[in-house]
Amino acid sequence: MGYFIGSRALPMDRPWTADNGTQYPANWLRLSSTADRDAIGVSWGADDPVYDQRFWWSPTLPKELDDKPAVDVDGKELGYTQTGLKTQWKATQNQIAGSLIAPSDWRIIKAKETSTNIPTAWKTYRAAVRTSCNTRQTEIDACSTVDELKELLFGSATITRQQTDSDGNGVVDSDGNAVMETVANPNIATAWPTDPS
Repeated sequence: MGYFIGSRALPMDRPWTADNGTQYPANWLRLSSTADRDAIGVSWGADDPVYDQRFWWSPTLPKELDDKPAVDVDGKELGYTQTGLKTQWKATQNQIAGSLIAPSDWRIIKAKETSTNIPTAWKTYRAAVRTSCNTRQTEIDACSTVDELKELLFGSATITRQQTDSDGNGVVDSDGNAVMETVANPNIATAWPTDPS
């Protein structure tokens, strides 16, 4: 929320100039009355809608999921490919996997240089990181909407839903109210393993 004159947002605690050239001091919005603001067309309104810029170009325009050929305004291909969200987020999984494995690289180097064994727990962990990375990338590829992708990567670990009986029907209590349960969110990505240290 904020003050607007027409469609222009007015900054709080900063001087500003009206379209007619009248200058107002930094404290004018705080000290003015509703009548003062109404007289010059200043109104209180909603700020622009908030949206996740990692996934959307605007509140109503999602980014492309898949790679597509870049085109100009006339629809002519420009000779290169625009990277889609799936490709970007799969690359991010590679970066995360690398950052998880890198701190244990010294153990591998030490074992090779000293002709000793790599601790089994660390071998297992490093393999689990690679497996998790591959699984997460497969899960990203399986998403068919931007909302699914966002939920996969940033959804809550648990969800609350109505319990169901063995036939799949919703369970209700004696008063007819739904019986709720908190369960692991089935729509989030495979978890990264925990290092053995």
